[in-house]
Amino acid sequence: MNVILITVLMLGLLGAVAAVILYFVAQKFKVFEDPRIDEVQEVLPAANCGGCGFAGCRAFAEACVKADTLDGLFCPVGGNEVMAQVAAAIGQEAVVADPKIAVVRCNGSCENRPHTNMYNGASSCAVAAALYGGETACSYGCLGLGDCEVACEFDALHMNPITGLPEIDEEKCTSCGACVKACPKLIIELRKKGPKSRRIFVSCVNKDKGAVAKKACDVACIGCGKCEKVCEFNAITIENNLAYIDPVKCRLCRKCVEVCPTGAIHELNFPPRKEKETIAPVNQEKAE
Repeated sequence: MNVILITVLMLGLLGAVAAVILYFVAQKFKVFEDPRIDEVQEVLPAANCGGCGFAGCRAFAEACVKADTLDGLFCPVGGNEVMAQVAAAIGQEAVVADPKIAVVRCNGSCENRPHTNMYNGASSCAVAAALYGGETACSYGCLGLGDCEVACEFDALHMNPITGLPEIDEEKCTSCGACVKACPKLIIELRKKGPKSRRIFVSCVNKDKGAVAKKACDVACIGCGKCEKVCEFNAITIENNLAYIDPVKCRLCRKCVEVCPTGAIHELNFPPRKEKETIAPVNQEKAE
C-alpha cells in the first residue's frame, strides 16, 4: 500500500514540476501577434492569389500591420475600396492607386501570323517555349497553349479557338498578375485601366528588325518611329526595334493609332471615330 501511495505521489510531483517548467518555457518563447492582423485579414477578399506580392492574404495582412505606411502595399483583387478598409483597421491613410487590367500584347492570330511548322508535344506554353521558338516565324509571339488560362483563378481569361490568342474579360479581371507570370513569352502586361476603361497600347513584343518582323506577322511593330514622332506627350519610345507606350504619360489622343502603318497599336473602348467631312472647293469664278 505504501509503495503504491509513494508512486502516485512521485508521479504527481513530477507532473507538477513538468507543468511549471512548460509554463515558464511557454512564457519565455511566447510570440505576440497583433490582433489587428485578424481584423485586416477579415476585410481582404481571401483570394490568396499572390497578386499583392505576398504568399496569401494572411501574409499580406501581416505586412500591412507591420508597415509604417501602406505605400507599395496594394490588394489588386479588392482594389481601393478594400484598401480603405485595411487603412481604417490599422489607423493609417489609404493609398489610392489607379486600377489596372491585363492586356494581351500580341495580335499574331492564325490569319496574321501563318504557321511554318507543327508542334507535337506537351500542351504547355512553358514546355514549348523551352524547346523551340513556336509554330510561326515569330519567336516572340503567343504560343497559344493556354498556360495563362489555367493560371487565372477568376475565369477572366480564355483562349479564342479561332485566333489562337488569349482574350481578357474586363468585368472579371482582377489584375492579380497570375496570367502575366504564367506566360513564358511575356506578352501579357498589367496596364492602367484608364478612364472609361479606354487604353492604347502596342500589341506586339517582336524585337526583330522591321522587315523580318513584318514577314513573320502582318501586324507586327516594325519600329518605324512614326508613332514616336507624332506623340506630343513623349509617351512613346522605340527600343530594340519595338515601340512602347507609357500608360502614365499617354493622354489617349490616338494620333499614334492613325499613323501606325501595320495597325500594331490598339485602341480599346473608344467611341467610333467621326468621319472627316470633305468640303468641296468653291468655284472662284462663281464666288466673284
